Amino acid sequence: FSLFLILAGTRTAEIEGISAAGATPESRRFTALADAEFLLKGPLKNRKWQLPDLPAGISPAIISYAASKLIGITPLILPVGLSQSPPFPHLRVDAPPYGPSKCISTGKAMNISRVYSLWKEGFNLGLKINKPLVIAECVPGGTTTAQAVLTGFGLQVSELVSGSSIKPPIDIKQSLVEEGLSAANLGTCPSSKQLISAIGDPFQPLAAGLLLGARYAGQSVLLAGGSQMIAVLSLALGDLKPSLRASFAEGVAIATTSWLFEEGGSSSDGFCESNISRLIKLVEKHFKVKLFGFASGLRFDKTNCQPLRDYEKGYVKEGVGAGALSFLAELQGISCDDLIIECENCVSLLKNKILP
Repeated sequence: FSLFLILAGTRTAEIEGISAAGATPESRRFTALADAEFLLKGPLKNRKWQLPDLPAGISPAIISYAASKLIGITPLILPVGLSQSPPFPHLRVDAPPYGPSKCISTGKAMNISRVYSLWKEGFNLGLKINKPLVIAECVPGGTTTAQAVLTGFGLQVSELVSGSSIKPPIDIKQSLVEEGLSAANLGTCPSSKQLISAIGDPFQPLAAGLLLGARYAGQSVLLAGGSQMIAVLSLALGDLKPSLRASFAEGVAIATTSWLFEEGGSSSDGFCESNISRLIKLVEKHFKVKLFGFASGLRFDKTNCQPLRDYEKGYVKEGVGAGALSFLAELQGISCDDLIIECENCVSLLKNKILP
């Protein structure tokens, strides 16, 4: 399979308290670069961008690197809307001067022409795919833009969209979404591209176009993540004629981590349906399709490595394709114990700052 990692930036991530993908708004501008560079190089090589300090836990790039190393896959990096150009191999799809999209509260996140351009770039790239495709992302603030476009489709998702924080800032997110939709004044039934232009981010049109192009080329696609990927799938479905949606969705699946998949799945009365399962069902009902979702079996409850154990407390949860890559590793016969050992080694090497 092919692995594409899309990096993107949105000024939404700079709102205080909106994201834990970096301890400060300033650091979140470079989280995507640091995660991608780690995924490519690992802990042993000199890197320009160091993994950002987090309130707790450690970057999911650790998991992604461990899994990709074990299964022997190297990602193609697609940066779009970043503050700086990556210092590592990548495919340019967006003019550097554009930079991150505006905060969604403006209702004018991106010029519509940029949305069309990125969508077309993604579609044309997807058409060239000749093997199954995995699409991963690193977009600080991306769960908020995902919530925005899903809300724009008329779905009630404010209680279902997660984030990197142990307790997602539901009120902050919903306030930004409402402010953005009010400012955009989109009217009834806005198109996918109109929603992105008003309240989206640069990752979304590129990923939606890539997904559509790959499916048009007859390839199956695994979307690596949670709500952000559900939003991308919704944008792609929204762009299709209703008669084409069911067959399109048959070749698409979503894969995430166990921590995200189980979030919200328990109550004082016992087990209840998880947030992401409910989110998938809302999208299924809205677009009249059947969606497929998988979760990795990787857990960190038995490790003595504290940054990894923090995942069990609800920190970080997902990102950089961690769930999908560990899921694919398991499918290829790699045990979760081997994944844990590899992750522990990565953390140890980072902690001791071992360099070649």
